[in-house]
Amino acid sequence: MSGTTTTPNTEVVIPEFKQIMGHPSPLWMLFMTEFWERFAFYGIRWALVLYIVTQFYGGNSAGEADANLTYGSYLALVYAGAVFGGYVADRVIGYQRSILLGAIFMAAGLFAISFPDKDIFKLGLATIIVGNGMFKPNISTMVGKLYALNDTRRDSGFTIFYMGINLGAFMAPILTQYLAQKVFNTGDTPAYKIVFFAAGVGMLISLVWFYFGRATLKGIGAPQGEAKDPKRVAMVAVGALCVIPVMYALLKAGAGNLQIVLTILFVILAIMLMIEGIKEGTIARDKTIAMMIIFAFNILFWAFFEQAGSSFTFLAENIVNRVGALGMDVFPTAYFQSVNSVAVIACAPIIAWVWVAMGKKNVNPSIPRKFGLGILFNAAAFGLLWYALTYLVDAQSMKVPFWTLFAVYWIQSIGELCLSPIGLSMVTKLAPTRLVGLGMGGWFLSTGIGNNLSGIFASAASGETGMSPASALHAYTNGFWILTIGGVILFLLAPFIQKLMHGVK
Repeated sequence: MSGTTTTPNTEVVIPEFKQIMGHPSPLWMLFMTEFWERFAFYGIRWALVLYIVTQFYGGNSAGEADANLTYGSYLALVYAGAVFGGYVADRVIGYQRSILLGAIFMAAGLFAISFPDKDIFKLGLATIIVGNGMFKPNISTMVGKLYALNDTRRDSGFTIFYMGINLGAFMAPILTQYLAQKVFNTGDTPAYKIVFFAAGVGMLISLVWFYFGRATLKGIGAPQGEAKDPKRVAMVAVGALCVIPVMYALLKAGAGNLQIVLTILFVILAIMLMIEGIKEGTIARDKTIAMMIIFAFNILFWAFFEQAGSSFTFLAENIVNRVGALGMDVFPTAYFQSVNSVAVIACAPIIAWVWVAMGKKNVNPSIPRKFGLGILFNAAAFGLLWYALTYLVDAQSMKVPFWTLFAVYWIQSIGELCLSPIGLSMVTKLAPTRLVGLGMGGWFLSTGIGNNLSGIFASAASGETGMSPASALHAYTNGFWILTIGGVILFLLAPFIQKLMHGVK
């Protein structure tokens, strides 16, 4: 299959690939490209909110709320940018060139945030946002292009790809924390600029890996027709440079104003996808409707899952007893960011096997029910926090046991495996044929909206003076009930959604 647009309901021929471990060999090249990109992305995740409070608020916990809002807005724009990146790849320069250009911008942004100036910091974040928008949706779309629509290995391939994401996410916090705290640290505060610099190096490795490895794709995702014109790449690069100040302005506008912008973008995207779906016929229209309903529940999931990089960081830093945990003097806060990845790496093969085994017995849950399970596991994680903050707070230290937050990450990770890799695969099956890249952008936009809401929620969990057991308990209790109700509603709607999907599994 090439990277050109296809006629509706027509599947083009996929090149003959060497098979490695039962999958096309380019999957493993894309696996490592994504590994290094995720190393860069997650390398800074644990440090961002802590850095903002330390560098720009002098360590005053009153800065936690702003740090949470900034983190949520940044993450939201990272994913929302995928809408435009998907369109650029679909219609302007092709998938391969979009990935390469995105990697260059991401690396530049990561190096920029290592400068301890607030304006340069936010300009760096804006540059990462623009680069990630061109990189992230398109490499995921490339995975889908390696398989025929009816290939039973498709979901398994996305799950393997998802393990590449999590291997990078596992290594990044451990290595960057070690460099910042043990190698380059000159005091009690980690050398955060080293975290950002190391992430930039990881992004450069991803760029080089894909540049040389793309030959194995045999033309998949390469520009076709007018998209081959190198002037188009220059045009997109100039356009990306012009978008950076816009992203900077949105970061400064505040999470509330950003939510309005993201909602408008989501409505526009939904209209574009629906128009294309209607053009392709009744079945394509119904599939697009089903996809949009699932997008709405995706927003709900990520609004609470993404506490991991914001409020859970302050929870770990201030309210979790980390002394002596896992044989360490003090378990580093950064290492909690690796727990999710370990859980995903350990559980992904099991979950993938479960889906296959249930499929053989014809009892494999539908895509909507898998999403419902993801939301309910997320609810269970917040239920554990509710219990811990109600009954397990030590009267003297005002801290909860280490195992509670450790378990929360594991429970959330199982929910993530029920939802996220299946979601990536779902979009490539349900999106209108001519706008698969834009459909993938819609998936990431819905994730982005959830992330912005996660920052608003995390800000409430921290309160005006910093997180306390009381403020955390109030917020996480609300989270438990919202997720539980949402998961039950999705289970009830599942038969209707599955009917709209016309046999897609």
